[in-house]
Amino acid sequence: MRKAYCLVFTFLCLGSLTAQKFEGLAVRPPMGWNSWNTFGTNISESLIKETADALVASGMRDAGYVYLVLDDGWMSMERDSAGNLVPDPKKFPGGLGAIVEYVHARGLKFGLYNCAGTLTCARYPGTRGYEYQDARNYAAWDIDYLKFDWCNTAGINAREAYTTMSRALRKAGRPMVFSICEWGVNKPWQWAAPVGQLWRTTEDIYQVFDSVHNMGGWNALSVMRIADLNDSLRRYAGPGHWNDPDMLEVGNGMSYVEDRAHFSLWAMMAAPLMAGNDIRKMSGQTRDILTNREVIAVDQDLLGIQGFKYADKDSLQTWFKPLQNGDWAVCFLNRSDRERSVYFDWKKEPVTDALYHYTLDKNSTYRLINLWTGREDGKTSRPFTGVLQPHDVIMLRLKK
Repeated sequence: MRKAYCLVFTFLCLGSLTAQKFEGLAVRPPMGWNSWNTFGTNISESLIKETADALVASGMRDAGYVYLVLDDGWMSMERDSAGNLVPDPKKFPGGLGAIVEYVHARGLKFGLYNCAGTLTCARYPGTRGYEYQDARNYAAWDIDYLKFDWCNTAGINAREAYTTMSRALRKAGRPMVFSICEWGVNKPWQWAAPVGQLWRTTEDIYQVFDSVHNMGGWNALSVMRIADLNDSLRRYAGPGHWNDPDMLEVGNGMSYVEDRAHFSLWAMMAAPLMAGNDIRKMSGQTRDILTNREVIAVDQDLLGIQGFKYADKDSLQTWFKPLQNGDWAVCFLNRSDRERSVYFDWKKEPVTDALYHYTLDKNSTYRLINLWTGREDGKTSRPFTGVLQPHDVIMLRLKK
């Protein structure tokens, strides 16, 4: 009898955790900029204003990067006497409201950071126990996006914590994208779709192509290690509920071809595109990668299908992604440190997305549009051939 009672109680408790997130948000993977990868807690009012201006002047806003997200370190080390979070007066002497207004005036949306634990990762005040109070303040500040981290959470149930914050945001009444930054520790893809619009699937990214980076107690992951992990989770992604393989490291120290490969893979995986570089000082090459409209269109495709790894032989990978109107995207990637030749016979390869029931039509002829050169590189009536340098990609859109 006791076992039956416990099972019923558990079922009722789990059922009560189903949240009512704001619907209609993040129908496509969110795009924007986040302060953490380059600046950490070294943030300021002037940095945010200059970044907002740079998002506009660089063409990034018009390319789709509309969320400007202020990460950890924006608040004072203590809450005020009423328990409210207080923006650091040295970093933000004009207050947070003025910053949000400045960002909104430039046609952008404003995002903010906090943490499900008692302290944030940088040991500023976390939200545990203050969920509804913090949500009311975010709504009063006209926040559009909340990134919610997972540091200092010993003894806390992840599903419960994120559901509570989701409900608090809903009760506060202002629609916000809720970004669940739980690092994939508790498999959020299995429970987070009713709770938030996106969820991190791995540990933090670092600006290396194919290795790990020791952070002194934990390992940050490279572009390819994250792609390996994220690839297996595609069944959980779709409009309004995205796998998040972490922010972009484009422009932060990898080579030009590695940045291009990184951006291509994130687009193939229908990943949120959150730039993490100093866009005030980025090179023309970095800007051209981040604002490539054709690659962005693959990421933002309305089918909302995360692409899949079709083949992986001798470190030469082939990724496919079904697109609207019968188009497909394909990305050939050389993971190795040696030059690789590409040969792909469209008529002989059985390209099928078994999960979503899309099949490349062998009886149709598609034009091959190279998304990095802008040229037409033949048609599917003939095999495709090419040469790939180490860590580089060829990314094509197949158009009927």
